Amino acid sequence: MNKVMILLAGVMLLASACTSKQVSEKTASGLNPADFRMEVDGKQTSLFVLKNKNGMEVCITNFGGRIVSVMVPDKEGVMRDVVLGFDSIQDYVNLPTNFGATIGRYGNRINQGKITVDGVEYQLPQNNYGHCLHGGSKGFDFRMFDAQQLSEQVLELTYLSKDGEEGFPGNLTCKVTFSLTDDDALDIRYSAETDRTTVVNLTNHSYFNLDGDPSKDNSDYLLTIDADAYTPVDSTFMTTGEIAPVENTDMDFRKPTAIGARINNDFIQLKYGKGYDHNWVLNTKGDISRKCATLESPETGIVLDVYTNEPGIQIYAGNFLDGTVKGKKGIVYGHRASVCLETQKYPDTPNKPEWPSALLKPGEKYDSHCIYKFSVRK
Repeated sequence: MNKVMILLAGVMLLASACTSKQVSEKTASGLNPADFRMEVDGKQTSLFVLKNKNGMEVCITNFGGRIVSVMVPDKEGVMRDVVLGFDSIQDYVNLPTNFGATIGRYGNRINQGKITVDGVEYQLPQNNYGHCLHGGSKGFDFRMFDAQQLSEQVLELTYLSKDGEEGFPGNLTCKVTFSLTDDDALDIRYSAETDRTTVVNLTNHSYFNLDGDPSKDNSDYLLTIDADAYTPVDSTFMTTGEIAPVENTDMDFRKPTAIGARINNDFIQLKYGKGYDHNWVLNTKGDISRKCATLESPETGIVLDVYTNEPGIQIYAGNFLDGTVKGKKGIVYGHRASVCLETQKYPDTPNKPEWPSALLKPGEKYDSHCIYKFSVRK
């Protein structure tokens, strides 16, 4: 009898240990890594977890180089997940969203999908109002990256975009390095090399909800952009080529301003963009040490400062989120439930030679740097 009891006790202990292990595998944001394992294009998807000494956590999948969750403390010390996304890899694969994705080869729009490189015209996919958006019909956001976790705080993703992929010339070898620093910053470095002259403009498309509650919109968020000018668009969201001053317009965020304060005004640029979906011309001029933008939630006190060596930043206020997508924990993502802050070259730069160049030639190295720095205002 004692032997049976001992055996039963051992089985119960083993079952308990297995259950504990399963629970411990879950991330701080509640994600189960097992739900991020499947084969896509012959490669294995996974969920990679970065943690720093302060308890901040960032989860990333190698499918599309996507940031899945970002856990940061609010002013009360409560940890909140501040980006939109999904609970499983199936949703990322099956739903046409760019939540958290690495965007390439060319973030934003290229007019009519046409570029001319070394005198040769190339036709790219026209997947958005007749233009090429975010690299085409199947950009980097739906490609498989090779991953190597270098440490508890550093993840390196690599991808070879082959010559002709989505119409772009040149074999482009790309690397994206995500580093979670001990001052609560997510540091993203993009590098690339090519064997033929091409265009490249990589960025990240995280949808930030600093309330940690996607059922709420962004109208109260305070936005600051260090920019005296922006690039206006036409009714198809294409930049006109003009660089216009923000002064005395609804595009002026040089002082902290609530996103909802003017977003529904009768201003043609807001009508065209369905709200804010524009590129600002940064005063920081590539100085990574200078803050270029700040987003703050008055409710949680969470502050997001952005730094970049790029000349522009695209601010997208989630105008096309319409409540048809359910994200993490089954929460419906409603209208303007987030804000994207995409550091990049200006839209359609390949067709506007007077703007900072997006050309990359053999022997050169593309280097783009973005830092998302989190803090709290109590």
